[in-house]
Amino acid sequence: MSQLQQPFEPLPPPPEAEALIEVPVAELQPTQMCIGMAEVLHRRADFRGEPDKQRRNYLRKKPVPLARSAAGGLWMVDRHHRLRGLLDVDPGATAYGYVVRQLDHSDRPSVLRELQVLGWLYLFDGRGQGPLPPERLPSSLLDLHDDPYRSLVWKLKREGVIEAAPLIPFHEFRWGAWLRSRYLPPFTSLRLEPALPAARALARSQAASRLAGWKG
Repeated sequence: MSQLQQPFEPLPPPPEAEALIEVPVAELQPTQMCIGMAEVLHRRADFRGEPDKQRRNYLRKKPVPLARSAAGGLWMVDRHHRLRGLLDVDPGATAYGYVVRQLDHSDRPSVLRELQVLGWLYLFDGRGQGPLPPERLPSSLLDLHDDPYRSLVWKLKREGVIEAAPLIPFHEFRWGAWLRSRYLPPFTSLRLEPALPAARALARSQAASRLAGWKG
């Protein structure tokens, strides 16, 4: 099954701030195999030198949707880039989250199978290869690999070419998979400029209209 065809259960929206829980970022387990390093570097720069109170207020407004195992383990279903950048700046940092699903199992293989059924795992690597077996999913944010197409989509979102869809799991990766199927000049996460003109045109084209967040 391709990345674009993967079914999923939508994520519930965040609750009121009083219902959030504070969690150590280093203890959260990822649900994806890769990230876009362009966004991580941007998040890292934002957090570096930011006063603690300002950081905590910001994180409270951007809570992490979490799936909790029967043993209490927490898997993050979003916010990987933001919290990876934070972890690079402060390894002992905490963030705020909300539990979107209480899982039935406690052992890692069974938990991953539950998340896979929900469509809450992204099992493609930084080269778009997959889906890979769930057991190959990293257990730490620090072990995620770079996907330059995810970086490209982040840039298009910042420019307003693509709209956000926060309740769709791995929304940006779906766009990345679509762009990967088109021709773009060679680029990297640290050098997006060669691909941006063509990527903007593709993202605005009618061919992309079936993707959530398309603006035309």
